[in-house]
Amino acid sequence: MRKMQRFHGSRHHPNAITVRTAPRDRRQGIVSFGGITVRAALGRSGTSAFKREGDGATPVAAMPVLYGFVRGERVRLPPTALPIRRIRKDMLWCDQPEHPAYNRLVRAPFRPSHEEMMRADGLYDICIVLDWNIRSRRRHGGSAIFFHLIKPGYQPTAGCIAVSLRDMLQLIRFLRAGMVFKIR
Repeated sequence: MRKMQRFHGSRHHPNAITVRTAPRDRRQGIVSFGGITVRAALGRSGTSAFKREGDGATPVAAMPVLYGFVRGERVRLPPTALPIRRIRKDMLWCDQPEHPAYNRLVRAPFRPSHEEMMRADGLYDICIVLDWNIRSRRRHGGSAIFFHLIKPGYQPTAGCIAVSLRDMLQLIRFLRAGMVFKIR
């Protein structure tokens, strides 16, 4: 997908990033923001207004940006107003619905089900946390809905929104806490 128009910092930027499913494959998406349009991977089950833990769907919702993570030894970020934390080996994300730390960052060692933030495949080299089931948590409502980097070939995600490193570096310059991802 080609960029339709470059975003210029002098123009007022919008508060929402729009994500739509692609016309021919609901596991693919189109991310639009301030005149930038990029290709994205969505959940392996497409999108759903009834997101549940483990269903592989990207939630149809308005999700505010909270903060981000970066693998500083792998990626150098451009300037951004978004709060960013450097990923460490002991950082995990709890995805065990019955656990009190469900859908929260936890520290290793941690026995309940979790995801490692320091992934070997690089998907979380830049990882933006979206407020899906975080501020107002529901057990089994879905966890770890992030805006992160793609797998080769734009393979579907487990429910997140994923873009190329090049596109992420372009978009992250304009992201800030409170902006909203609108998934349609």
